[in-house]
Amino acid sequence: MLLRRLGFLLPLTLPVLIVCGYRLGGAWNFLALGWSFALVPLIDFLGGVDTAQVSAKRGESPAWDRFFDGVLVFWVPVQLALLAFGVTAVAGIDGMAARIGFCLSVGAATGGIGIVVAHELGHRPGGRERLLAGALLTTVAYLHFYIEHNQGHHARVGTDADPASARAGEAFWQFLPRSVFNGLASAWHIEAARLGAARRPLLGLHNRVLWAGGGPLAIAVLLGLGLGAPAVAFFVGQALVAIVLLELVNYIEHYGLTRRRDAHGRLERVGVEHSWNSSQRVSNWLTFNLQRHSHHHVQVTRRYPELEHAFGAPQLPTGYAGMIFLALVPPLWRRVMDPRLAAWQRRQGAAP
Repeated sequence: MLLRRLGFLLPLTLPVLIVCGYRLGGAWNFLALGWSFALVPLIDFLGGVDTAQVSAKRGESPAWDRFFDGVLVFWVPVQLALLAFGVTAVAGIDGMAARIGFCLSVGAATGGIGIVVAHELGHRPGGRERLLAGALLTTVAYLHFYIEHNQGHHARVGTDADPASARAGEAFWQFLPRSVFNGLASAWHIEAARLGAARRPLLGLHNRVLWAGGGPLAIAVLLGLGLGAPAVAFFVGQALVAIVLLELVNYIEHYGLTRRRDAHGRLERVGVEHSWNSSQRVSNWLTFNLQRHSHHHVQVTRRYPELEHAFGAPQLPTGYAGMIFLALVPPLWRRVMDPRLAAWQRRQGAAP
């Protein structure tokens, strides 16, 4: 238990590395990226898979205590402080390459960790947790994700109606615009239906999608007035990096996996076989067990330390950090993933 507690503190190393890279200057601004996307995949490769189960019976919560929620809540002021540091520091960084490295590194933190924390908190029933999730998503200009993910994706996963389910043979660069724009459209339709049922105007203060766009826009305007163009460019840049990282993870999680329909056209229930699973220990610590995504879709209310390795799920060859590199290079992705997808399709009795 102590090792697991220390492990879930590992995400806090990223802001530390970002600040250290900034202080050292130059190419050191890429330090956090090197840790996240070079060293972590190597550790995953050498460390193997952790299949230890934390709960044998549904509904038990032996792994949860206040520490695990505290780590999530603590990340919120850390991210806000990191962004405040970034918008004031970026103008003082010498050289465009160093500025780009700084922006990419902060985006890796706000997207690779911040959105993951927002995802976890956004599934909680409490208003405070959802408010914190909204604050994190606003800082990366993706607040509508909360609406579409909770009310759209979880219901439609593994179908053509789900923007966040990548299709077999679809390259990430094809998936990215489809998921971004269709996800936004889906959030709008969901919000329109909610407001209609409540007999409230679509174009009004109760429309959460309008807030999703207005919040980041207001932040950018205030930054421009107070700190100038470099601060605005940094804020927009880190948000774009965070969004691309989120969509990379979406792409990896459900690539090619589809749900079948029965003779009456009814979709089968979501099972562990409809999400790719990965249980590499270190990258799961860094992503708060998001890689145990198969279990998450079956038991949405399970808190992150309670998520288990799904033995019946299709398995990724490595953690998300390594899979992101493959996804960015479609020929490599297809060479690694298409044979695994074909094997899954044979097991499901589906045509490859």
